[in-house]
Amino acid sequence: MKRIGITGGIGSGKSVVSNLLRVMGYRVYDTDSEARRLMNTLPQLKAKLCQTFGDDIYAGGKLDRPLLASRVFGHPEQIARLNALVHPAVREDFDRWSQGVRGELCFVESAILYESHLDRQVDEVWLVTAPESLRIERVQQRSGLSADEVKRRIAAQQGEEERCRQATHVICNDGRESLIATVLSLLDKSR
Repeated sequence: MKRIGITGGIGSGKSVVSNLLRVMGYRVYDTDSEARRLMNTLPQLKAKLCQTFGDDIYAGGKLDRPLLASRVFGHPEQIARLNALVHPAVREDFDRWSQGVRGELCFVESAILYESHLDRQVDEVWLVTAPESLRIERVQQRSGLSADEVKRRIAAQQGEEERCRQATHVICNDGRESLIATVLSLLDKSR
């Protein structure tokens, strides 16, 4: 079983690539949704989160995400503490999940593949890129954020040049070439 990481900055189109793969019948592990699930269901993780950020972050047994966000965002040391708890749980869950997948390929989608060290658990990395102006436009359309807010989020992420150096394959999602054709070509190369 070959494990492939899909990553890219906000608005690059990594979720579009993941959805194409799902339509083609491939299994894709979405780290964002799985991290949310684990924070709500994994007793050991819940206990560590309560110990670190306060028991009140769980209301009725369910994570109060806005409350947790208010305690960590804007505080780099708190973000590091949160990541130190959540990332290992996600890596372990991905490893267990991928062992149960039938087929020759499976995928993991993560905006922070390198930062969370999931890149160490995959055989290759597909980086999805797009021009910054297009990324800003896409994020604004789906979220209603201002251009300045989107630019701040882009600036907070790992640089595109560094990601390009680390990636096995780069998918340019600028609308000029068929994304489907690009994904099909990469699937052929990756088998």
